[in-house]
Amino acid sequence: MPKIVKNQLTAAKLTKLPPGKHIDGGGLMLVVAPGGTSRRWVWRGTISGRGDTRREYGLGSASVLSLGEARKKAAEYHALARTGLCPTEEDARRRGLTLLFEEAAERVWHDTTVPSASNGKHVAQWITTLRTYANPVIGKKPLGHVTRADVVAILRPIWVDKAETARRVKQRLSAVFEAARVEGWYEGLNPVEGVERALARQRDRVEHHAAIPVDAAPAAYARVAAAAGVGALALRFAILTAARSGEVRGARWAEIDTEAAEWRVPAGRMKAGREHVVPLSDAAMGILDLVPHGRDDDLVFNGARWGTPLSDMTMIAVMRRLKLAAVPHGWRSTFRDWAEERTSYPHAAKEAALAHTVRGVEGAYRRTTLIDARREMMRDWAGFLLAADTTIETR
Repeated sequence: MPKIVKNQLTAAKLTKLPPGKHIDGGGLMLVVAPGGTSRRWVWRGTISGRGDTRREYGLGSASVLSLGEARKKAAEYHALARTGLCPTEEDARRRGLTLLFEEAAERVWHDTTVPSASNGKHVAQWITTLRTYANPVIGKKPLGHVTRADVVAILRPIWVDKAETARRVKQRLSAVFEAARVEGWYEGLNPVEGVERALARQRDRVEHHAAIPVDAAPAAYARVAAAAGVGALALRFAILTAARSGEVRGARWAEIDTEAAEWRVPAGRMKAGREHVVPLSDAAMGILDLVPHGRDDDLVFNGARWGTPLSDMTMIAVMRRLKLAAVPHGWRSTFRDWAEERTSYPHAAKEAALAHTVRGVEGAYRRTTLIDARREMMRDWAGFLLAADTTIETR
């Protein structure tokens, strides 16, 4: 058997070798393309247990991989082949290119979200959205096999009806691929980029209202709480209930069930034309104690004259007077962002709190289940807002 000679090439020769295959030994060779346009390393060998056929496996460009690095990699490939493993498959596995999406998502969540988040519900909600919406479609797929079509398949069912959830799923999908690329688990373009072109326009993102950022909400609410006047009280009640200003301005005592701590807004005053039951937190009930309690058919928040409602500009005027860069309706957006980013309450409960129509399976939730979840959610919302202000009256 002829002796196998290794290390036949030298670094000085590499750039001078003519087109063709140049053997270094141990299965390693340098392949120079016609005209010398490219020079790449190749290992040629046989995988034990897979027949006698010798195959060539690319190691990389000679402009990136030095002679010493190529020899080291060729030795690794030779060792893997002797154990029956395909060198390229094993190399890809080691670099994470075959890492399953669900595994990558859990790693990114554990390494980046868990250590930096201060809210336990937000931590859980980050990964729950991916487990719920992404894993059924791509959870068992290697990262390198996930396509834009897969991402569209995840987002399309929720893109319109659950717009905020879809937006966050998209952000988290992108975060997984970006982190995987940095960590070396993934190569190539982020498949999340540009998928909006294949998705419908989101209806509930057409109209934008100036809103208070979530982190600034407690301090902003404290300023509203410190303001005097019925308009400020009405605004506080609207904020704590996530209600529309028109619903608050038209509220009557007959709609308030103090025993159940609920506000039942009749269908005729609702945008969707259906009765809306609002669970009232202790903070919201406390505001009702601060206004004169009239007869059942009397308004809760009266205007300049008893029996006349507040004007539609009253709450806006309060916001302007306090120099808060938002509008009253924007507090509903603040509440929605808080519920989405800082809690793990069911999507149906969040939508019901805003009196939005809930479709699909979540719309089949029993009414009592929604009320129970919403009661706890509104209590948490009040607690979040009151965190910066210990002087707010509560029952």
